[in-house]
Amino acid sequence: MVTLDLRHVASPVVRDLLHLVNHPDFDRAQQQIERLGGCTEPVRLTGQSTTVDATTGEVLRSYSSAEEPTGSLLTACGNRRSSRCPACSRLYAADTYHLIRAGISGGKTVPDTVRTHPRVFATLTAPSFGPVHNRPDARPCRCGTRHEPTDALLGTPLNPATYDYVGAVLFNAHAGALWARFAIYLRRELATRLGMTQKVARAAFRVSFAKVAEYQKRGLVHFHAVIRLDGPDGNTQPPPSYATAAVLTDAIRSAAPRARISVTSDAIGERELSWGQQLDVREIAAFGTDSELTDQAVAAYVAKYATKSADASGTLDRALFCHPCQGRGATLLPHGTPLPCTACDGTGQARPLPRLAVARHVRQMIRTCWELGRLPEFAELKLWKWAHMLGFRGHFSTKSRRYSTTLGALRDARRTWRTEQARAHAGLTEPDPTTTLVIGHWDYLGSGYSPGASLLAASVWHRRHLERQFAAEGGC
Repeated sequence: MVTLDLRHVASPVVRDLLHLVNHPDFDRAQQQIERLGGCTEPVRLTGQSTTVDATTGEVLRSYSSAEEPTGSLLTACGNRRSSRCPACSRLYAADTYHLIRAGISGGKTVPDTVRTHPRVFATLTAPSFGPVHNRPDARPCRCGTRHEPTDALLGTPLNPATYDYVGAVLFNAHAGALWARFAIYLRRELATRLGMTQKVARAAFRVSFAKVAEYQKRGLVHFHAVIRLDGPDGNTQPPPSYATAAVLTDAIRSAAPRARISVTSDAIGERELSWGQQLDVREIAAFGTDSELTDQAVAAYVAKYATKSADASGTLDRALFCHPCQGRGATLLPHGTPLPCTACDGTGQARPLPRLAVARHVRQMIRTCWELGRLPEFAELKLWKWAHMLGFRGHFSTKSRRYSTTLGALRDARRTWRTEQARAHAGLTEPDPTTTLVIGHWDYLGSGYSPGASLLAASVWHRRHLERQFAAEGGC
């Protein structure tokens, strides 16, 4: 039973909702919305699929989106950003949690013996580009004020006129490459400490990791990573006894300062980008110990930040422009058709930035992305496209090949389970893949609900959120 308060809802929304509720097949429409679990921006598809017996040509089953009350099939958007879709974001966080924990404790095709491998939790931060308002432990901020945790000044420069915005944006843009450079030096440092050549070290052990990027209040990314030592075959094999957590920790502390990237430009001169001095490396304790840094705690911590993006630091959660051409005047579609650029006037000259309802510090970071994006030497950074992310263009969640399972494998397992549940509910038998053929054709129609359906989706999310809270508090 869905209960909605319509007293403060605009009349067009009410009319659309009443039209949907009075639809002869409203139950099916509600079933689609329930199945999405409260997704706020579902993808609408049109098309059909047919299941055919490959030997006889008999049509066993057929489906068409035209049969749906709305004329389209709704699928979840899958957006990981909590500010865009809380429902899909929560599912992404859950998948990330299982992926991270499988690499720490085992499970999901990873053997339980992986918890005996050396494992550390490392945090690599950005350097300083100028003093900012903060909350020191034992003294006031440099401005003389003891800031509250929710103070909007936190993370903003004490003196915006002298803050190195160019360096901050370039660090975000090169953060992914800086991590790759760190990973190379880490393997070299391990080999050096163990008295081996890199070739011998690769044959003796393997470095596996999973990391997520988090935005600090000052708009700069830093990385939280689980780093583990395995045998040469990956998580199924322990490393040699001499490859310990202490050796790994020491190698990380030496590799981080060595990872540097030089950037040269006639407009800004030469810059050297590196990690900040704040480097935290702690060994992960076995599950069930008294230590705060246990398997479960680390997995939950990493999953929490996998769904946050730049909007957590007060900026935007979507691109400023749909098709920035990076100064070329037009964007070519895959089939060669030119698409007018939404970021420039068609001649490569950037359009003025739109008025943005963001803090001054964030606006200046975006403006710096915009100005640097005009320079030919920074075209490959695509700063126009990633201005809403303050220049960061890397993946928020990445892992090495042998760390654990993949997000794709987790999603496939969930999809298979849901399909089996739907077949069982409808009384259908599972088709034999050796004798059946599924033929389908689908087109993208759009995204989002109608105004009335969005209210139903919001009520689904709210109800499930309350159910989770009730269960977490020990309800039955």
